[in-house]
Amino acid sequence: MKRSEYVSFDAVGLAGLVARGEVSPAELEQAALAAADAVNPRINAVVETWPGEDVPVPGSSPLAGVPFLIKDLGVTMAGKRAECGSRLASGVAARADSFLMRRFRRAGLVTFGRTNSPEMGFSLTTEPVLHGAARNPWDTALSAGGSSGGAAAAVAAGIVPVAHATDAGGSIRVPAAYNGLFGLKSTRARVSPGPEVDEAYSGLAVHGSVSRTVRDSAALLDRIQGPEPGDAYVAPRPVRPYLDEVSRHPGSLRIGVLTHPWGGRATTPAVAEAVARTVALLEHLGHRVEEATVELGAGWEEFVVGNARLWCAHLTAMANGLATALDRTVDAGTLEPVLLACYAYGRRMTAEDLVDAFAMRNRVSRALGRHFADYDVLLAPTLPELPLQLGAYDEGIEELDAPGWLARLFDRAPFAAVFNITGTPAMSVPLESDPGTGLPVGMQFAAGYGLDDVLFRLAGQLERARPWSGRVPEVWAGADAA
Repeated sequence: MKRSEYVSFDAVGLAGLVARGEVSPAELEQAALAAADAVNPRINAVVETWPGEDVPVPGSSPLAGVPFLIKDLGVTMAGKRAECGSRLASGVAARADSFLMRRFRRAGLVTFGRTNSPEMGFSLTTEPVLHGAARNPWDTALSAGGSSGGAAAAVAAGIVPVAHATDAGGSIRVPAAYNGLFGLKSTRARVSPGPEVDEAYSGLAVHGSVSRTVRDSAALLDRIQGPEPGDAYVAPRPVRPYLDEVSRHPGSLRIGVLTHPWGGRATTPAVAEAVARTVALLEHLGHRVEEATVELGAGWEEFVVGNARLWCAHLTAMANGLATALDRTVDAGTLEPVLLACYAYGRRMTAEDLVDAFAMRNRVSRALGRHFADYDVLLAPTLPELPLQLGAYDEGIEELDAPGWLARLFDRAPFAAVFNITGTPAMSVPLESDPGTGLPVGMQFAAGYGLDDVLFRLAGQLERARPWSGRVPEVWAGADAA
């Protein structure tokens, strides 16, 4: 298959070719590798490949035979390195497949590599010391976002149509917005994080994907959702496959618009104008849209500190576990400066600090939950500003402690982490672009707990009304391709 042909299909389309016998999974993998060879040197999205080693499980999956990439965080593939973007874990190979990896295999996906991730996923940009920065295909001087920045850059540039991603504070939605992709953070416990993990980052983190089309994300979530034996929590089962929801009409939704970020950061004029255009589109489609005032349920500083405690407790345990297992030392040679500060913060925490963080989570969840009685969906820009230059997050980083680092992340993405705290589904939809720069602008939609189907129906309607898959970045595997 020619590279120019390969990039013209989404994942469901490629699987259809395989099902009809028009192309083999091996041919698709070769096309994906050719695409990686063409663009990865410019964007550093993929940190390792293992061509020809993953054999798909035969079946009738709508994704069977499709080339796939896993993030270097949160998922393990037997015999493959799982380094979490960190020198502390460099060279570590997984002993077994995680539950999620088994489901990727059963979906018929052909996993041939892993994508760049910031150290331990602790950033909304992907610039680790271990592998270097992932660059945005729309402008390589810009961040690809994080922590699923490598995944998003790989999909946006055409290496694969869909890739594994995770989200504990915006890590699916932020890179989706930066790279002009669709990204949905599913309901808490929709996808099992086991067997080694009970609830990832105290329930803040979920597994999912970034993709160029809504139906690809829906088809993948269909294949990976559902509990495993021993899971502590279980999300409500969907009424029907999410892939079916994409083509269903969402009805007339009550949509509340958040224009003023929690924390006080102002939305930039370019993004505010994109929100206004989105509101006009929603009203044209028959939805009832109004500005909403949504109480957070906690002060912003309390919200930031509570998240710092939840994040750092898990970081400290992870770092100590790796250091013990590998006979390594947690120091400046194994952790980046801000991670070392977060590790130290985690070590100083008390049990009471952690209980207070859970209490904050409860108050915020209850407060947001009440608003979903008034609105079917909440709309906000995924980010209040356009993609940042590489290095912007690290300015003065040596002066930051853990709450200071979380404050910086949440200041840049104030609409994202709230929905990790609540566990409710939220998605970034690439509806807009900035007229001045051509850069993508993502719109975030959130729904009540368990209502991922509402978001897929709305996303499908928006994609039909304002298609985006034809917009491609400067670094594109289909450019000048035979």
